[in-house]
Amino acid sequence: MINFGIIGFGLHAVKRLMPGFALAKNCQVTALSRRDLAKAQASARQYDVPLAFDSAEKLCRCPEVDAVFIATPNACHLPDVLVAAACGKPILCEKPMAINADQCRQMIEAARSAGVLLGVAQVFRFEESTAWFREQVAAGSIGKPVFARSEFCFRVDRTHPRTWINDPTIAGGGPVADVGVHCIDALRFILQDEVLHVSAREIAGRPGEVETGAALLLEFSRGTLATITVSFRTEYRTPIELVGKSGVARADDALNVDRPIHLELRRGGAVIETNTVSNHLAYAHQVDAFAAAVEGKTQFPIPGEEGWRNQQILDAAYRSMQSGQTENV
Repeated sequence: MINFGIIGFGLHAVKRLMPGFALAKNCQVTALSRRDLAKAQASARQYDVPLAFDSAEKLCRCPEVDAVFIATPNACHLPDVLVAAACGKPILCEKPMAINADQCRQMIEAARSAGVLLGVAQVFRFEESTAWFREQVAAGSIGKPVFARSEFCFRVDRTHPRTWINDPTIAGGGPVADVGVHCIDALRFILQDEVLHVSAREIAGRPGEVETGAALLLEFSRGTLATITVSFRTEYRTPIELVGKSGVARADDALNVDRPIHLELRRGGAVIETNTVSNHLAYAHQVDAFAAAVEGKTQFPIPGEEGWRNQQILDAAYRSMQSGQTENV
């Protein structure tokens, strides 16, 4: 049983991580940290977590913690990873991995120098729906993929619990960074291919704030063209559609973890196969996989290098928004 400490016990930890740990088989949460010790202690009491701290360093120095899950705001990921690596703790870092690719490089080098495991929490790689899409492509069920489409939209207003989400100095970007990284990673995983070029256009937010929406065009090395649309101003949507030379694979709300997903395989304009899956165990599978890697039983499938690659694509997208040109990754 691997004992995790969660650094940054905010909305994501409460809404997603703790329910995931409750379903996990090989790990548990034994510590948490928040900047305010009184709030940390209150959260620990509420969620029956034995230990509470008011800093990442104090948590990382705790001998009862075997591994850390970093769930702080994006701008904090780099210093938190550096602290954890210096303390010799294996690190599972929330996405997006950092603010820019150079920070990702620093994280990877620090973990490598310290000899500790560094993984990135791209949880949708542990979804049944994402696995189904990957299997259809690998099996040739739709032929050579020509087009791919992924969308992730939800509403963010002034009352959103993540009060930092509209601040570019803390978030690093708007929906492109926050959920566009999920779309990018899911398509890379499904297609088993890499992005070479990115074009992007944004819907600007208020002065001094992040973008509120964007559309990205990704050019993959084997010729697939993918579109990604993201927004903080529309209703919740996470569809995926892959169009191949001989078929189509699609699902509405393909990436969600809250309700069943209905998958369709189409050929000749007709539905030839349907499947219904659930992603409710994705967060549990993610932490159990990391725990198994910490124990040396297997390799974690999303090492820091994968987060670095995703960040390089994000960086190219933001460069394209500024330049108005297609940018190389």
